[in-house]
Order: sequence, then structure tokens, then C-alpha cells
Amino acid sequence: VDDSDLLTVPDGWKEPAFTREDNPKGLLEESSFATLFPKYREAYLKECWPLVQKALGEHYVNATLDLIEGSMTVTTTKKTFDPYAIIRARDLIKLLARSVPFEQVFRILQDDVACDIIKIGSLVRKRDTFIKRRGRLLGPKGSTLKALELLTNCYIMVQGNTVSALGPFSGLKEVRKVVLDTMKNIHPIYNIKTLMIKRELSKDPELRSQSWERFLPKFKRKNLKKRKEPKKKNTKKEYTPFPPPQPESQVDKELASGEYFLKERQKKRKRMEEIKAKQADAVKKRQEERNKAFIPPKEKPAVKTKKAPTEKKIDVEAIKENVKNAKKKKLGALPVEEVKLKMAADEKKKKKK
Repeated sequence: VDDSDLLTVPDGWKEPAFTREDNPKGLLEESSFATLFPKYREAYLKECWPLVQKALGEHYVNATLDLIEGSMTVTTTKKTFDPYAIIRARDLIKLLARSVPFEQVFRILQDDVACDIIKIGSLVRKRDTFIKRRGRLLGPKGSTLKALELLTNCYIMVQGNTVSALGPFSGLKEVRKVVLDTMKNIHPIYNIKTLMIKRELSKDPELRSQSWERFLPKFKRKNLKKRKEPKKKNTKKEYTPFPPPQPESQVDKELASGEYFLKERQKKRKRMEEIKAKQADAVKKRQEERNKAFIPPKEKPAVKTKKAPTEKKIDVEAIKENVKNAKKKKLGALPVEEVKLKMAADEKKKKKK
């Protein structure tokens, strides 16, 4: 027998279910698990608890609901024969506490279904960033989450700081990878594209034993953010060992212009003259602005109209001949060629007779 035949699992093969015949004496000791639930889940758990007891009763596991303490407890009995039933019951009450509906939760009691609770609260520091990335996992109107559910065959519930997933083992592995990548700022659409390609490749029996790396897309990270340039750029001046020259004081300026030696009355008169000169310049500019409205705009030069092309010379003699020929013809008369053809046809008829 070839090694390849030993390693491959035949299609449609299922592991046989665990029955009482496999463990006729039952369990030696009693096992129990308990979990707390939030206050807002109390009303829902009250309604669906009879269904929970019925589902666990088939596996001989007792379930109790304590509304005072806000806890759920599951315990094995003397009749319990499946040792793994208590683990499934523990997962069932955990999922119920995480806001997963009972319609999905009871599937955990099947052999080929498992659950995974992914804690995402501590993966991101900032609260705003965490909410944004968690919303990215859901997608617009839950479309991203729905696509992920269809590709992995898992039920996914995003609630608070955790993501609860319920489905086959292979699907749970993919869900965990996508959720952790999303919280690490990798968009889930990249992983969804990869899952879609893998799904199509798995249908081809020839490609099952080959590597799929050449078919899978490779996404590169791109930092599109550009550094904001400052409005004022500080250019460094050339280094000089000498200090800058000392700026002139007001007294130095007055000494240079000779104003320092003037009397107070003369200084005041000089200041007034400077003010009047400035006012005169301002009035002049204002007057020029007003006069602009009275300056006529420049007219465009008149465009010369093109002369109409000279008409062709009319051949008067040719027109006269055409008129004479038309007068000779009778109204409604046939053309000459048609008349000849008609006469020839009449002669043939006479000969035949």
C-alpha cells in the first residue's frame, strides 16, 4: 500500500459517535462548571432556559440558573456516559453569557462543532481606534461579517471586548486569524480575498497535493501619509565668528540727520509737514481710483466683413437652347428612346398576327 493512500482520508468519512456501549459504567466523579452572566441577559435566559435543560438532558447533564447570584451551572450525573459532554455544556453556558442566541448555541453539542472566544479588548491601546477597527470587522450593514461567515461556515458574534465564533475547527482557525489581523490594522478584505481563492482551489483534486503560494495574492503595505511641510521654512544662515553690528539707536539716527540739534518747535513743525505730505499722497491715490470709473474702455477694432464670392458667369446661350427644346416637346410626351422601343414592339406584334 502506498503512503499517500494511508495519509489521505476518504471523502464523506465521519468518526463514529460516542455511545453508551463505549462507556457502560459511566463516570466515577461528578464534574461541574459555572459562569456569570450580565444583568441584561437575564430576561432572555429565563425564556430559553427550559430549552437549554432539554438539550443538556439528552446528554444526562444537569443545568441550573441562579438569578440571585447571576450565574449558570452545569453538572454531570450518574447516567452521564460521555466524558466530553461536560466540556460542551461549559462552552454552551459561556456562549449564552456572551449574547449568542440559543438557536446557534445548541449546535455546540454536535461532535464536529467547536467554539472560540477571542479577546480583542487588550489588543489596541486607544479606545477610539479600537471602536473603529471593531466596526471594520463588522463592515457596512454587517456585510464583511456575513462574507466571513459564508467562507468559514462559522457563526460569528462581535460583542463588547470579545468575538465569539461557533463552527468547524478549520473555520475557527481562519476566523481567529482574520480577527487578530483586523485589530493589527490589516483590513479584513485582504483575508477574505485569500479565503475565496483557497475555496476555489480546494475544488480541484489535482491541486490538493500542491503548494498554493503562487495563486494566493501578496499584499504590500503602503504608507500613503506624507509629512506635512511647515508654512515657514527656517533656512540656516552661514556661520560667522563675528557678532552682528549693533543697531543704531534713535539718538544716533537724529544725530546723523541733524534733527537732534533742532528746537522742540522746529521738530514739531517737521513732524506736521511729514503728516501733511502723507495725507496729500493718500488723497491723490484715492482721487486716481475714483477717476478710473470715468475712463472709457478700449473698443475692439472693427472686423472687416468678407466680400461674398463672385458668382460664376451664366451661359445664356445654353439656357436659350434648353428652352427651345422644351417648347418643341408636348406636355406628357415620352422621350425619343422610349418612343422608338414602343414602335419596335408594335411591329413585332403585327408580324405575329
